Amino acid sequence: MGAGGDGVSLVVDLEVTRGSFALALSFVVEPGATLCVLGPNGAGKSTVLGAIAGTVPASGSVTIGGRELLGMPVEERRVGYLFQEYLLFPHLTVLENVAFGPRSQGVPRAVARDRSLEWLARLGIRDLAGRRPSQLSGGQAQRVALARALAGEPEVLLLDEPLVALDVEVRDDVRAELAGYLAEWGGIAIVVTHDVADVRALASDVIVLEGGSATQHGMVDELARHPATPYITRLLGAGSATQ
Repeated sequence: MGAGGDGVSLVVDLEVTRGSFALALSFVVEPGATLCVLGPNGAGKSTVLGAIAGTVPASGSVTIGGRELLGMPVEERRVGYLFQEYLLFPHLTVLENVAFGPRSQGVPRAVARDRSLEWLARLGIRDLAGRRPSQLSGGQAQRVALARALAGEPEVLLLDEPLVALDVEVRDDVRAELAGYLAEWGGIAIVVTHDVADVRALASDVIVLEGGSATQHGMVDELARHPATPYITRLLGAGSATQ
């Protein structure tokens, strides 16, 4: 897979207020890196992704290569979003689902079809092009959703709990596949999770988010050696997910 970020950094300095909840967060993600945002339920992890994608109103600044994303229409942001439920359109085939992103950006139908087939082939599921989502396993649906996100040629790929919907029996295998895809893709990725196994497999860097603010930032092994809060101590000390 080609690099998605074109060698530019993502610089985030966000503030979000939703009712009584307030989030303030700043970080930088370098080209080719995967940042994991780790934290308990309600910490604001998905809010961060929504603000970058443009689905959650935010103030501050989100730039990539000096280009400001806040205030830009969602379809112009070049942000791929992989939701935890995958959100495939049930009435469309796999190929049509993957082509939906490029088509929504105004890519001609034939070009979108060829690009979608290329991504399906890269992810090893070209033979599923004619199936409907109801005919897919959890791992297959995850790969289709990833192909759809990447077919839009994003600069930034956002993954919201991408493995939580999978059965335990297949989660480890799909996690390993996803780690390989992200490493080969080479773009900027942000993965929201509360599972340490995801962090250890996927992350170049980790931010722990608690109550709308970062309580620690660094490599997962550094955080495990010097946890800054009781939550981090419990999570990394146990070495497993907090469900």
